[in-house]
Amino acid sequence: MNSLWKKDMEKPDFKSFSKAEKTDVLIIGGGIAGILCAYKLNGLGVDCMLVEADEICSGNTQNTTAKITVSHSLIYSKLIDRYGKEKASLYLRAQTKAKEEYERLAQTIDCDYEKMDSYVYTLRCLEKIKNEVSALNSLGVRAELSDAGELPINVLGAVRVRNQAQFHPLKLLYNIARELPIYEHTKVIGLKPGRALTNHGEIIYKKVIIATHFPVLNKHGLYPLKLYQHRSYVIALDGVEAPSGMYVDESEVGLSFRSYGNLLLLGGGGHRTGKQGGCWRQLEDFASEHYPGASVVAKWAAQDCISLDGVSYIGKYSKATPDIFVATGFNKWGMTNAMAAADILSDLIVGKDNPYAAVFSPSRSILCKQLFSNAFESAVGLLTPTAPRCPHLGCALKYNRAEHSWDCPCHGSRFSENGELIDNPATDDKKGL
Repeated sequence: MNSLWKKDMEKPDFKSFSKAEKTDVLIIGGGIAGILCAYKLNGLGVDCMLVEADEICSGNTQNTTAKITVSHSLIYSKLIDRYGKEKASLYLRAQTKAKEEYERLAQTIDCDYEKMDSYVYTLRCLEKIKNEVSALNSLGVRAELSDAGELPINVLGAVRVRNQAQFHPLKLLYNIARELPIYEHTKVIGLKPGRALTNHGEIIYKKVIIATHFPVLNKHGLYPLKLYQHRSYVIALDGVEAPSGMYVDESEVGLSFRSYGNLLLLGGGGHRTGKQGGCWRQLEDFASEHYPGASVVAKWAAQDCISLDGVSYIGKYSKATPDIFVATGFNKWGMTNAMAAADILSDLIVGKDNPYAAVFSPSRSILCKQLFSNAFESAVGLLTPTAPRCPHLGCALKYNRAEHSWDCPCHGSRFSENGELIDNPATDDKKGL
């Protein structure tokens, strides 16, 4: 199942790494975060190279719903409560700068960029929406309370933020990737200080950025505790009057809506990877009830890394690894967070202070409720006396009937029925499935 973005797209081809090389900055991972980091560093004249184990944008980047917005669910009221207005304002400014960068790129790259109002709605608690409107207004964003009346469901209220955007992600990324130093089908199989061993040879580096969606280096940073993965599903519907804005439920298991041309992209059915959820069936049942006569022309699924506090981990991988950097935990808002990561990491690489770096620091406190939930799921997965086991850290795999895959509820690795690796943090196939 390919996403709508893959249809009729001609991807630029890149050679495999073939001989020993040296570079100042090695970027591991050819998704949106890695490509934007390479784009920024290349523009600064920094010697860099990007390696991708498969093909660029072949992972979760191709499965996004591609909304460019500073309105990330109900994040600002939560940030103000936890960290105060100053840090919430810095988070907002980082996202705003990222949105403006996309708008600048879209002036010269045809990527179906459209300005759209963004809505975060609720079916359960209007007070949450009112709090978010107040939080955004206090930070200088003109947010409004809306009834989201064009949706076919009874919405209690929504946060409306005007002049956000949506686009075609692969049209943009394929275009800017063409001139970058990229090697495809080049898998890093070992990482040592200053040296990366790949399936085609060794790379000598000074600094390295790990942009592999879920970080694959377990020794440092406690990422298996700081992150979990969440799956969500999308169907593209034809024969529907699509909404004029971008909509998302504040609930993690709610629905999202956006248009693309004459199609409606309906998202939802979400669940923690390795758990049960509504999947495509929930979306198809909703479409049958609310959009009778519509036809499904594409469907796909995405997987998102969720951080402990709703803020991405962008910066030094850990305090013990000064030359290793990371971008992960985008919490379903990968478009602006990936661009913010490229901005922050490029500054850190060249030794320039970045005003937003402290907000996203991977070394910030991990004392959050979600930490204990992640630890509990890991303990259950490790102690469950069933086979097969995930080769990442040994948790019991669960069969995903909707997608015919074996999924890890601990950290989100996924495998085909034949044991082929689909999603990390596992780095190898699961033999014997």
